[in-house]
Amino acid sequence: MVGKKSGKALRDEGLERTDNNMDLSSWPQVQAINQKNYYTDYLKRDDQYLAFRLQNEEARTKMTKTAKDRDRALAMAKPEGAEGEAEADGDATMEDAEDTPIETAGSKVIVIHVGSQNLRIGLSSDALPKTVPMVIARKASKNESEDHPEPKPKRVKRDDGTAEEPENLFGEEWSSQFNRMSADLKVHMRQNKRRMLPNSKEMVVNFNRRTVPETISEHNDPMRVEWTELSKPPPEYIVGQPALRLPDSSNPRYKLYWPILNGCCNETDYKSKRELFLDISLILEDAIKTQLGLTSKKNWPQYSCVFVIPDLYEKSYVNQVLEMLMREFAFARVCFIQESLAATFGAGFTSACVVDIGAQKTSICCVEEGMCVENSRVNLKMGGRDVTETFIQMMLHDHFPYTDINLWRRYDFLLAEELKKNLCTMDEASVSPQVFDFHLRVAGQDTQKHTFKAFDEVHLAPMGFFEPTIFDNSDKLLGRRKLIERSVDIYDGQSNDPVSTAQSEILTALAPPLPKANGDSQPASSEVQATPARPQQPSALGRLQDQDQTPRSSVAGSPVPETNGTPQAGGANTPAAAPTTQPSHPAVESRDDILPVFPLDNAILTSIAHAARSDEKKMKDFIGGYYGRWRGHLDQWFLDERLRSLRPAFTKDIMIGVPPRDLDPQVVVWKGASIFGKLNATNDSWIGQLEYDRLGHRLMAYKCMWAY
Repeated sequence: MVGKKSGKALRDEGLERTDNNMDLSSWPQVQAINQKNYYTDYLKRDDQYLAFRLQNEEARTKMTKTAKDRDRALAMAKPEGAEGEAEADGDATMEDAEDTPIETAGSKVIVIHVGSQNLRIGLSSDALPKTVPMVIARKASKNESEDHPEPKPKRVKRDDGTAEEPENLFGEEWSSQFNRMSADLKVHMRQNKRRMLPNSKEMVVNFNRRTVPETISEHNDPMRVEWTELSKPPPEYIVGQPALRLPDSSNPRYKLYWPILNGCCNETDYKSKRELFLDISLILEDAIKTQLGLTSKKNWPQYSCVFVIPDLYEKSYVNQVLEMLMREFAFARVCFIQESLAATFGAGFTSACVVDIGAQKTSICCVEEGMCVENSRVNLKMGGRDVTETFIQMMLHDHFPYTDINLWRRYDFLLAEELKKNLCTMDEASVSPQVFDFHLRVAGQDTQKHTFKAFDEVHLAPMGFFEPTIFDNSDKLLGRRKLIERSVDIYDGQSNDPVSTAQSEILTALAPPLPKANGDSQPASSEVQATPARPQQPSALGRLQDQDQTPRSSVAGSPVPETNGTPQAGGANTPAAAPTTQPSHPAVESRDDILPVFPLDNAILTSIAHAARSDEKKMKDFIGGYYGRWRGHLDQWFLDERLRSLRPAFTKDIMIGVPPRDLDPQVVVWKGASIFGKLNATNDSWIGQLEYDRLGHRLMAYKCMWAY
């Protein structure tokens, strides 16, 4: 073993270590932080955020300007010797002030509420909004009816290509469900002591079989339609009501596009995301110019904008809308508000369960003290458009005289909407064989007057909200996520769109069963897909009914569209997802192959159950003050009766709220957003141009009143 050498030996060998006091590098040396005792206040104070700094600076600037104006007014005051002149000048100043018009609160705020079928827009100072169809017509080689060779509603054809009999026009399964609903209605009416003729259905069918239309010449039709005439040269696009009044046989052809479908972006009819949001921008721009009279875009930077978004929104959609409003429209400020919260503003409620039935979407959310309860949000893909289509199906089933009706044609679509609006009702007293008539008006043709009879179709079509399998749900998921991907977190790559345990619970009930332990799963055979799903009750609703000791009612789920690689959501031989205390798959909400179509009454109670969290007092508050915003699709008392049958323990507490001053329920959300737009002193949600230029859509995390 070699011993340690001495310093003298190392010096003799030239290996002695020397130090010349020079640094190893010219870079500054940073001392290591003492890990036991260090502190930083980075991003721990509000004044370190740009959004809050700009807000405070704006307040200081306003206060400074007010002080300067006051000092200037005092400095310009006359001396004591000229009191008379000062009084005269003061009187003149007061007269000038009276002559100067005072700006109305909200006159510089534009409120926009975009829906699947209609756009409501107006100034915050307006009493009511302007309603514009959310549609645009573009030049195309074919119109929408020519582009879809199969009519709507879809008919079943024989093997030889000929049409089936009206009773089997939509398949045996649909006909059997319609007949069962009709038989259940008869039983219910007899229980309520309502008289009904035993052969009512036969009377309707026989009358409709032999009726013949009456032809009315155009000059004898006092209610003839003014069709949209094309200019020369024809425009590239037409927006709003004129687009719906374009003749189907126009030259050149135009095709209708609806940018919003089932409450979200229409990814089925568009080829790119740019075209989709371009159409949204064109519709909004035309509405601002024609409905609000702001024809010059140079004046738009003087206006602010309040934009209404869904409760369960998609961040990619909100971010794109924010960019559109700030960049293309150049508004001075923009803020967002959720639909249910805006509804409580408009209805004057502090706490309520808001039920919003739109054209193609139904949303449910509990609002408590000015905040949407996150876990109570429910979004169902069904609405008044489904009632329209189902009503036409039921009428065709009972030999409707206008057998060639096709909702892809514009005049047929408007006719069907008019028939639904005038005839459909939830009042059982109105269910009886009655004679009705309608006028079929086609551009360039004589008007045809049809007479027909209707019986229980007027009641059973809106009953589809409680038995949604009667609706045609086969194409509601087509093209989903084709153009717009889910918003994801930049750190973990997971989806950061808002989630709700109530929505997850409903999707879990509709989801296909999990694979077995050995890896096998239920086969997605035609036998399984032959019968619609009837899953069990959601867990929260089941716990509530267990507390009431009442039997659980049957809940009909909705089958998933038959697409390749997508399993059917339940079936005749498919067991439903077992109810648990919490949804067994929290990530099931992020699945886009499950269609959220669920009975309305059960969905309302599920939302309330997740908002109350087993608190009986909150349960009574929500169920005793729920507010409905629907467009004549449901009667208030009927939904009350359905909820009382499910929750008999709260029979005395269930009560629906009505809008104040007989306000139309369709505009309550817009009205609440307009009120929100006037709260300049207490509204911290405004996003300015300077803030957006520096931070972009990241500002939403600081500016929204909810957790964005």
